Amino acid sequence: MDDPALLGAYLLFFWPVSYAQARQVLGELPRVGTALDLASGPAPVAFAALDSGARDVTIADRSQAALATAKELAREAGEALGIRRIDLAVAKPATHEVGGPFDLIAIGHGLNELYSAQPDAASRRAALVDGWIGTLKKGGSLMILEPALRDTSRALLEIRDLLVQRGRAIRAPCLYRGNCPALVKQTDWCHAERPWQRPPLVEAIARAAGLRKESLKMSYLVVASTDSTWADPPPGRVFRIVSELLQGKGRLRYMGCGPEGRIGLALQDKHRAEGNAAFADLQRGDVISITEAEARGDGLALNERSEVRVLAAAGQPVGAPKSS
Repeated sequence: MDDPALLGAYLLFFWPVSYAQARQVLGELPRVGTALDLASGPAPVAFAALDSGARDVTIADRSQAALATAKELAREAGEALGIRRIDLAVAKPATHEVGGPFDLIAIGHGLNELYSAQPDAASRRAALVDGWIGTLKKGGSLMILEPALRDTSRALLEIRDLLVQRGRAIRAPCLYRGNCPALVKQTDWCHAERPWQRPPLVEAIARAAGLRKESLKMSYLVVASTDSTWADPPPGRVFRIVSELLQGKGRLRYMGCGPEGRIGLALQDKHRAEGNAAFADLQRGDVISITEAEARGDGLALNERSEVRVLAAAGQPVGAPKSS
């Protein structure tokens, strides 16, 4: 971020991508009043928080050039940002350094860069996140955004498991409360994907560079504050769709992950009916309930009596969090 050319390139391409990703995840959370954007760079996540209703946002980064750029962007937009210079690699959570406590603390595409050369990177990252969770307001959330690549996604899931083992509750996207089942096989990972109308400049750069940005892809995790517990899932057999449509000969199939784990969900063409019609049009991230499904092979088989209902579209909240 201290290189003017690289900072400029980031502003033209990755800034709007990160902003759009953050807006999607923030759509699953209650409106926040105060927010802290850690490893903010030129603050795409902070601006997403402002545009989602936050009234008081502080950004923190080690790059003076990135912070100065964010301040200028805020001035042009008629917004105000609190500015703090902090290097997360050496900093300890301390509210006196950044203000707070906060309704939201966000780390966008920065956690994976910390301690990357250390063999205990996952535990170091989890400890850092756990410390920042302690600076949230009652009912607050800590949001982590990472690239949707296999390695960065699995690294985030490892942090998720360590936080769950510490007694932390996951607010999104997880409905399963144990160790993440996507880590069982080395070839698996979990990420989000959302439809996106790319800004013309982003589209032009992506086309020229041969990058595929037709949709927003990211891995994310929202961890609840220390006073909060896991929200009760909606009643019934509930799953979040965690794959694209896996269309095979004579059937439709998705991977779903819910309170009972990560399971294949399949519907043969001959069993398609009005009650299960929604199954054909599900998107990665949708939360659904199903009835009348039978255990079959490594998953569940729906039939003509099955009902499929979308409880929350991708990017929308699922139920309400509880506070203890």
